[in-house]
Amino acid sequence: MPETAKLMEQIADAQASEVAKTLASDEEILILVSTDLDGDGRFGGQWLVVTDKQVVIARNGTAKQLIRIPLSDIRSAATEALVGGGRLEIERFSGPTIKIPYSRTEEEKLTEVARGIEQLRDSEALSINTDLSRTRCQQCGRLLPEKNGICPACISRLTTLHRIAKYMMPYRGRVVVLGIASVIATASELLPALVVKRIVDEVLVPVGTIPPMDERLSLLGFLVLALIGIRLVSWGAEWTHGWIVAWLGAQVTADIRSQLYRRLEMLSLQFYDKRKVGALMSRVTRDTGGLQEFLVDGLPYLIINVMMIVGILAFLFGMSVSLSLYMLMPVPLIVLWGAVFWKRMRRHFGKWNRAWSKLTERTNEALSGIRVVKAFAQEKREIESFDRINARARQTGVETELNRGIFFETATFLTGLGVLVVWYFGGGEVLQGRLTLGTLLAFYSYMWLVYGPLQWFSAVNSWMSQAFAGAERIFEVIDTEPEAYSDPNAVAIPDIKGQVTFRNVSFGYDKSKPVLHDINLDVKPGEMIGIVGRSGVGKTTTVNLTCRFYDVDRGAIEIDGVDLRQIRLQDIRSQIGIVLQEPVLFSGTIAENISYGDPQAYFSEVIDAAKSAHAHNFIVAKPDGYDTQVGDQGNNLSGGEKQRISIARAILHNPRVLILDEATSSVDVETEKQIQEALGRLVKGRTTFAIAHRLSTLRNADRLVVLDDGRVVEVGTHAELMTRNGAFADLVRLQQEAAQIIAIKD
Repeated sequence: MPETAKLMEQIADAQASEVAKTLASDEEILILVSTDLDGDGRFGGQWLVVTDKQVVIARNGTAKQLIRIPLSDIRSAATEALVGGGRLEIERFSGPTIKIPYSRTEEEKLTEVARGIEQLRDSEALSINTDLSRTRCQQCGRLLPEKNGICPACISRLTTLHRIAKYMMPYRGRVVVLGIASVIATASELLPALVVKRIVDEVLVPVGTIPPMDERLSLLGFLVLALIGIRLVSWGAEWTHGWIVAWLGAQVTADIRSQLYRRLEMLSLQFYDKRKVGALMSRVTRDTGGLQEFLVDGLPYLIINVMMIVGILAFLFGMSVSLSLYMLMPVPLIVLWGAVFWKRMRRHFGKWNRAWSKLTERTNEALSGIRVVKAFAQEKREIESFDRINARARQTGVETELNRGIFFETATFLTGLGVLVVWYFGGGEVLQGRLTLGTLLAFYSYMWLVYGPLQWFSAVNSWMSQAFAGAERIFEVIDTEPEAYSDPNAVAIPDIKGQVTFRNVSFGYDKSKPVLHDINLDVKPGEMIGIVGRSGVGKTTTVNLTCRFYDVDRGAIEIDGVDLRQIRLQDIRSQIGIVLQEPVLFSGTIAENISYGDPQAYFSEVIDAAKSAHAHNFIVAKPDGYDTQVGDQGNNLSGGEKQRISIARAILHNPRVLILDEATSSVDVETEKQIQEALGRLVKGRTTFAIAHRLSTLRNADRLVVLDDGRVVEVGTHAELMTRNGAFADLVRLQQEAAQIIAIKD
């Protein structure tokens, strides 16, 4: 068996040795996984071992209670969904069914196990998905913020920073200027204390021989001018630093966001099936925004203050080693307190954010459904619900601010101890003549430049962790393999004739639960095929595979005799037109939405497409005609109007293969008749797959393909299938009976 096909989890050495002892020497372990519930459904767990000969279940996570099932004794293996979890059921020929419970988090894994057992039972090569969703970090075992997410505690900050830095390479000139400005800004913060030291020691309180007054005044003027010059240089350096940091932060984030969006556009539907759109939008908006905020504010703060502290310590130890050591006495306490506090505050900030999110969500929900609230006279109930959530938000806010106050008061107390230590020991050295007053004042100034940033370093560290975790989530998407648009080995077919062949096609979104089974179908160029069947039998899945939104699990789909997976993806998509059951329009004008099918089309061609879709009349009846804004997701239009615009878009696309997925479901009977006439002209010369809820609309199809339970059960014309009195005839009778019942009620 291929090594990559195995699904193996790490188990304790003692357990591994116990399991290994029970196996024959020639057995190969192919699947080794644990569950999180024991045989009684309590949290505990069991081990499931699948070899090339048998399935072994170690009850309660040990090898002392074993259940052995030879592969030849397995009738079936499948998962069954239950409330809050499910169970793996292994049905045997010679005994009762074995039921292995699990919680919802283990569902994906056990589904793959069931599929693997079925494959091995049928003597097939093990072919299962080993890249399963993760809820815990594989390194530290912590729960992840989101499924398959990034663990903030385990990210390599240097690696992430290095990758972010690569985005700055095109702007290396600005980076060099930024580095120079940072050094100048840091030096400008360090020099004033030294100048003040000279003012005190050489002008105000001279040490040793006292110079004449005019010399002291001249020196004072020179030193004051030096302070002014330093402030001007500092202002210029900080202004330059701030401008470049803001520009670089915005530009680098924009580059990353742009690359992220380009990758999102190029990823397959399988990627989106496993992820929530809201979570992906969060990466484009929230994660990139957090990264920009840190690059603009957090990282410069960290770099400049680290440079400053290093420079200050160099100056301090140069002036007085003993007093420097005294000044550093509170530093470990400040750093430790900051680390403890910000770790605690992260929890409070998390609670505070969740409370406000809940409050916003509840307010939005209540106001969006205000008609329903008033219709059921539930204003009082909604107000009470809001008050409860508002009270929790208030309490969380109070706790957060209280803890914040405790931190800063304690930090102030610790830094105050440092001040007392410096004044006591430094003052003693001044009185004893070992230290000048100017040096003591310089120490005092530098002390605050050290203590201040130390209070925030733990916060910046936490900030950096969150920002870099967001960056890693972004890079995770960027690194995902896109659809094969640039496959150099793909076959170019710029002019598809339209012959579509299904050869033993099987497919399932969940690989253990196929939707289609051994589909065989040969569609000739220009033929119109109607696909019918009850809901959930695989009609839409069939056309999704034709567009290569997904790749088949077994078998092959061929276009003009070439395997779909070997054809250039651009050639496939550019020559297939599709009208979905739920029309999707984009913000913009009606003309822009129709021309989405061919952005280079002339306006006259847009009008012709609209006329063919019987959309022209209602468009010109609107005040702005083709310049009418459709609104967000087409909300300014009715369902029938949106559907006709989407049909016009497909017509303008001029595809060789046309797919109509319930294309007339959102229109009335009169409009449907008009569209059917237009489609009758449109489908000529094009291979067409049509799915329709009303079976009567498929009378003109060359052939009807009837699906049941993912299998083709009948193929023929409308008249032929009615004559056979089989599955299709049953569907027609059911629709007629339903229509009669509705007519009677009306």
